[in-house]
Amino acid sequence: MKMAFLTGKASFFVLVLVLVSLRSISALSQDGSDRGALKLILGEHNLGPLKNGINEDAVAPGPEMLEPLLLASNRTKRPDILNHFRRYQGGWDITNKHYWASVGFTGAAAFILAVIWFISFGLVLVAHHCCGWRINIKGKESVSSQRICLILLIVFTCAAAIGCILLSVGQDEFHGEAMHTLKYVVNQSDYTVKTLRNVTEYLSLAKTINVAQVFLPSDVMDDIDKLNRDLSTAANTLADKTSENSAKIRKVFNAVRSALITVAALMLLLSIIGLFLSILRHKHAIHIFILSGWLLVAITFILCGVFVILNNAISDTCMAMDEWVDHPHAETALSNILPCVDQRTTNKSLIQSKEVITDIVNVVNQFVYNIANANPSQDYIYYYNQTGPVMPPLCYPYDSQLQDRQCGSYEVSIANASEVWQNYTCELSTFGLSTFGRCNSLGRVTPYFYKELVSAVTEIYALQLYTPRLLSLQDCNFVRDTFQNITSNYCPPLEHYLKIVNAGLGMISVGVLLCLLLWILYANRPQREEVFVNLPLPIKCISRSQKNSVNSSNA
Repeated sequence: MKMAFLTGKASFFVLVLVLVSLRSISALSQDGSDRGALKLILGEHNLGPLKNGINEDAVAPGPEMLEPLLLASNRTKRPDILNHFRRYQGGWDITNKHYWASVGFTGAAAFILAVIWFISFGLVLVAHHCCGWRINIKGKESVSSQRICLILLIVFTCAAAIGCILLSVGQDEFHGEAMHTLKYVVNQSDYTVKTLRNVTEYLSLAKTINVAQVFLPSDVMDDIDKLNRDLSTAANTLADKTSENSAKIRKVFNAVRSALITVAALMLLLSIIGLFLSILRHKHAIHIFILSGWLLVAITFILCGVFVILNNAISDTCMAMDEWVDHPHAETALSNILPCVDQRTTNKSLIQSKEVITDIVNVVNQFVYNIANANPSQDYIYYYNQTGPVMPPLCYPYDSQLQDRQCGSYEVSIANASEVWQNYTCELSTFGLSTFGRCNSLGRVTPYFYKELVSAVTEIYALQLYTPRLLSLQDCNFVRDTFQNITSNYCPPLEHYLKIVNAGLGMISVGVLLCLLLWILYANRPQREEVFVNLPLPIKCISRSQKNSVNSSNA
């Protein structure tokens, strides 16, 4: 039972590993020291220093009210064991004990059969061994009855063997599909971790941005430090939880696979050997197999009930995911697990990241206008003999409303800035007291300053690339896409192979159960008939002639 319970837990966890992983991030908010991590990821001051400087006109209005939505409500209306068998009406909710009680009720039939079988057949065995109760095939119809009994015994043995084959094939396919699903979920989690760490890496690089000793504002630097710490903690937590949970799931699935293979092999051997022992009428040996089969049939019924519960739990989860994909911001049971935010908060985070990009462009263009394109006197600290055509400034990607804008003809875009500015790089002559050298040819920047400019542009590009990915995590677009892929590509085969496993377990249970009854009956067939059947043909003829002579003399 414990192994079967772990199977259900592991299989269900494969489908909600993303939820648990994301919930592990939100767990950072449980104490005061880490409460800022969740706020940053959710967008309260994500990627932005200007907490009070948001242009509210640029923020899209969010939903005014969230309507409650019961997930998989049609599937989950089942009798609730904990509520006097009244129908459960709460929809899919893994945090609700009444939901699990209603799901557990779906396996009640198999559990009841296991109890009835265990008690009733146990009483039959007690009556058979202690009270001398026998069921014998006697009378004129004994030969035909034995033949019918033998035929039924062979049919039920074949049914049990087919069930063992179905169980073996079904569990192998289910195990493979479950591992495939787990691999996909782990890959999605790894992608999330990689995104968080890439953002952290580029934010760390942003702190070092300075062009001619012009740095980002101090409040930006402070927010970047805090955000880096929080994102690093979130990434490490997510990576650790995913690795730990996936290892546990693999261990449980491998153990369950071995257990099901063992059950299938034992039942197959039990049914075949029991058939031959009953035919050969080895009463003492057949009793051992009957006792073993009695226990194994009860265990198989229990396993069948557990897998029925598992099948319903997975089907409920798949339907809940599918419905949540269409209503990600509705008030559902998943709202307590997934840290999703509405479109308004997401837009706010996006605007704040745009403001950081604008600050970096300001730093770059301040150098371009005030130093590179200036013609300072030789006693100026940043004089390095800059001459030649003026250097184009970096394009502001956003306008005053933080909306995308087209670059002017005099500006250089972020995509090709490094290539264009390289044409304005001069050759150095000698190094004086300055660290950036002195131009010995036409040019507006030295290689030293060019490197700083390229670093700033690279940082802008990275923020433009990874900020939407980070925002897709906070507004659950990433999770929605993941769920959609799971419900479309992974749920159907999982449910199909679970049905095969259940069919195999059912055929094994019924087949071996009927075989046990026929073993007792067929092993106790009359000894005279069996001896006569086993006699050689000449002896049979002699016996028949003697019988005929006796009958004629009596006549």
